[in-house]
Amino acid sequence: MFGGIARALFGSQNDRILKGLRKHIETINGLEGEMAALSDEALQAKTAAFRERLAAGETVDDLMEEAFAVVREAAKRVLGQRHFDVQLLGGIVLHQGKISEMKTGEGKTLVATLPVYLNALPAKGVHVVTVNDYLAQRDAAWMGRIYSFLGLTVGCIVHGLDDSQRKAAYACDVTYGTNNEFGFDYLRDNMKFRLEDMAQREFHYAIVDEVDSILIDEARTPLIISGPADDSSDLYRKIDALIPSLKEEHYEKDEKQRTVALTDEGTEEIERLLTEAGILQTGALYDVNNVSLVHHANQALRAHKLFSRDTDYMLKDDKVVIIDEFTGRAMEGRRYSDGLHQALEAKERVTVQNENQTLASITFQNYFRLYPKLAGMTGTALTEAAEFQEIYELEVVEIPTNVPVARLDEDDEVYRSAREKYDAVVEMIEECRLRGQPVLVGTVSIEKSEAVAEVLKQRKIPHEVLNARFHEQEARIIAQAGRPGSVTIATNMAGRGTDIQLGGNIEMRLSQALDGVEDEAKRAQITAEITADVESGKKKALEEGGLCVIATERHESRRIDNQLRGRSGRQGDPGRSKFFLSLEDDLMRIFGSDRMDGMLKKLGLQDGEAIVHPWINKALEKAQQKVEARNFEIRKQLLKFDDVMNDQRKVVYEQRREIMRQPDVHEMVTDMRHEVIEDIVARAIPEGTYSEQWDLDGLHAEVLRLLGLNLPVQDWGKEEGIAEREILERIRDTSNRRMAEKTVNFGRDLMRMAEKQLLLQLLDQQWKDHLLSLDHLRQGINLRAYAQKDPLNEYKREAFSLFEAMLADLRGQVTSMLSHLEIRTQSPEEIEARMAAERLAHEMHETRADPALASDVIGTVEDDQELRATGTDGVPPPQRSASSRVSADPKDPSTWGKVQRNAPCPCGSGKKYKHCHGALN
Repeated sequence: MFGGIARALFGSQNDRILKGLRKHIETINGLEGEMAALSDEALQAKTAAFRERLAAGETVDDLMEEAFAVVREAAKRVLGQRHFDVQLLGGIVLHQGKISEMKTGEGKTLVATLPVYLNALPAKGVHVVTVNDYLAQRDAAWMGRIYSFLGLTVGCIVHGLDDSQRKAAYACDVTYGTNNEFGFDYLRDNMKFRLEDMAQREFHYAIVDEVDSILIDEARTPLIISGPADDSSDLYRKIDALIPSLKEEHYEKDEKQRTVALTDEGTEEIERLLTEAGILQTGALYDVNNVSLVHHANQALRAHKLFSRDTDYMLKDDKVVIIDEFTGRAMEGRRYSDGLHQALEAKERVTVQNENQTLASITFQNYFRLYPKLAGMTGTALTEAAEFQEIYELEVVEIPTNVPVARLDEDDEVYRSAREKYDAVVEMIEECRLRGQPVLVGTVSIEKSEAVAEVLKQRKIPHEVLNARFHEQEARIIAQAGRPGSVTIATNMAGRGTDIQLGGNIEMRLSQALDGVEDEAKRAQITAEITADVESGKKKALEEGGLCVIATERHESRRIDNQLRGRSGRQGDPGRSKFFLSLEDDLMRIFGSDRMDGMLKKLGLQDGEAIVHPWINKALEKAQQKVEARNFEIRKQLLKFDDVMNDQRKVVYEQRREIMRQPDVHEMVTDMRHEVIEDIVARAIPEGTYSEQWDLDGLHAEVLRLLGLNLPVQDWGKEEGIAEREILERIRDTSNRRMAEKTVNFGRDLMRMAEKQLLLQLLDQQWKDHLLSLDHLRQGINLRAYAQKDPLNEYKREAFSLFEAMLADLRGQVTSMLSHLEIRTQSPEEIEARMAAERLAHEMHETRADPALASDVIGTVEDDQELRATGTDGVPPPQRSASSRVSADPKDPSTWGKVQRNAPCPCGSGKKYKHCHGALN
């Protein structure tokens, strides 16, 4: 109550922010006449003048008002559109690095041109992030006309571009693209071996369109680049065939937590089934040698009991394609990890793809926090303002509409059964259609959108269905959804970014109708006819009350509901929205509809009757707030864990860049070798011990293994008065001479190139293995809570220890590889070209995965095939990956390198390696 009184007296915080920006609007408006008087050439010359002023010491803040006035004038001349004052407000908010909440149809795409132009003036690159390729290409072409007119370059990043095209696009002043493409390019760049091969520049400024969708809805799902692991598709199919035999008493399912687990009876039953099928050979299911079977059985159980076709995923072209739970879009190329996707493929009898090994990953949360300055725009952000502030330090500012909103939001209607609800929905659709009012029907899944479509088909009501199955036609369908009497069914309001204009979208209709028409007279006639048709359609739709939004269910998040509502009432148009609910809806069913159903029976609610009351709306909003708060806590907790890896990722990626920047890394690898020598001497000769206590045999073995030197360490230890320091210096001096000899033998340039390439490849191998270790650590860390320990603190502590161990292993491997190095007689250019070709040939996959399903498969990264390690003095070389097949001699195991345990034994026996030379004695 007191808060309401304070707001009435002093205004809200949002009001105070907007009031403070009004003075800028007045200044920009004051410059409008001056800019309008300039010729095109004089207006275009402003860009060079601004850049000169920046070079002279002014800041972009100093230029803001004048630059905004220039963009407004350019938009009038190029697009025939003038920025409204509220759009200028939105542009200032974006320039300040905040989120601008603007209602649907208020022209966010045009608003972005203001801060984009201003922040592109320093020539450091501005990224504009959209949710799909269509919007990226559309906006780059549409708004790009303004930037090109003012002398800026514009690029667009879409799927399918090669490295040179990407690099050219990132070199532009303004670059449009999708969140996925920007994120994957960052990961790909940090797997390159030369700075000149990297596509992206240093991060400067980004504007994220539909910021709530990208930074909230997709925040839990990391981008993953992975390589193929061993094929186990047959096992997925065999185990999948057993799951339908399980009964309800064999497993426990929790819909709220989305978990399912075998009971004791279920474990016994699955053991029996696995044994009968010949899959479980020895022991019980949970024996250590059957861990893989437990994993496969659990994932098959999840696939059958928790995931539904056309709700969580759909089938397309012999593939299981994930459906985004928030937008209803098909997530092409995205796969669940940890074998769940393979389990779904086996369940649906489509081709089971190989599992993948994570090579690099990052969440959108951590990717977008790399930008020194970040801004966003959307129609719905206020409900998540706390999360934006806490996670991204982004303030949400609500921008007023240019014309007051005239939409009527009616109270929800709640029915006892889904059948009654859908009957009421269809009745309202028929009523609106007969009047000529356009209708948009919102559903939460493909399954439900097709159920509504089937009912309309039976009633012979013409309609369009917009869901993941018809993603390609999305823009066309949504652009025409405002025509009188049209009925459009949309899943979770797919189609964001394309306005529903009453009467239809004239640009879209003209582009389709004029395609291929060359005759000018004919083009003019078609244009006139379509323009007249759209105008009359708009008039009719306005007379009948504008767009009517009918929602068939409440979503877990109020924001998704608001997105659907916001499609109606665009730019002051009239509109109407109404939600139809039933006690059988997921949200109602999971959150206590049993009590309500009993109460309604007592009240004598008749079949087909609905409850309508503002209190119900408030009660549902409170339930949604609880779910939102819970989801926020989940995302926040996930981010805390991911931040641990992110800090380490930054260190590793910066180290890689530093290595690539250096003309040679000889000093770095020499320091590593000296640290390794100090470590092995310190372990063998602990400080303050007598010579009798020294482990000289162990030191001799380590020197032989790591440095390839057969030194008389035991004899040195018998010398009178010799100290640890002297032994250390003798080993180091001998090692230095040995490496100097190698440099002379191979040539300085070849040796420096070999050092650099080996260091990068071994760093990548160690980092990939470290990611795997962190995945394993993460999966079991929550069990520490049973020991009264904080899992997050335990994860931080152990992750740091693992990171230190990774760096120590890297030093040892680099030292060992270089000490045993033999190089074939080739030029550095030939070797580098060969290595680059082999790296390109290695297949990698880009995926999106749920972090709760983190991958735990093991694989390898290819080693350099031109850098051949051979032992000296009978010492076997360090282990190499299975893909490094350099002159392997079947009779000499020391030439085989690292052989995968399930691979054929290199000796030629025909047996698997683990059953032959790799057998454990």
